Amino acid sequence: MQLSPARSPEVVPPPAASPELVSALAYGHALHGILDKEFEALRVQDLDTFESLQDEKLTIFQQLHQLTGVGTTDSRLDHPEWHGFKGLMAECRDLHRRNEVLINRKLDAIRGTLQTLRGSDPTASVDVYDRLGRVSRMRGGRGYEEV
Repeated sequence: MQLSPARSPEVVPPPAASPELVSALAYGHALHGILDKEFEALRVQDLDTFESLQDEKLTIFQQLHQLTGVGTTDSRLDHPEWHGFKGLMAECRDLHRRNEVLINRKLDAIRGTLQTLRGSDPTASVDVYDRLGRVSRMRGGRGYEEV
């Protein structure tokens, strides 16, 4: 896996930083970049690109778990030198939440469209065309199969 700089503000390790911190920062910046790529893929509805990023993101999560020792008695995150890394991870968390909001909005739009096509909302008046090309009002239980 090639680690490339992301558009995140550069968090520079302290002069006497441990090798784990240096590696964790590199992976953190890579994660930041992947989350930006995910957002762009979701925005333009490029699901192939979005899916291709998931394996790389999982690998980064595994590496970060190993490097930080989070959840163990050997957790390095409590050391003051890791403060910048924790800030970078907070940014990544916010980017992940932004992507989640976009996914949920798109899913809601798809659900709304499907509900409209099925005609399951009796209060909605939707104009659709019948088989003869005439405008047909969908009412009641008629679904898109009858259009």
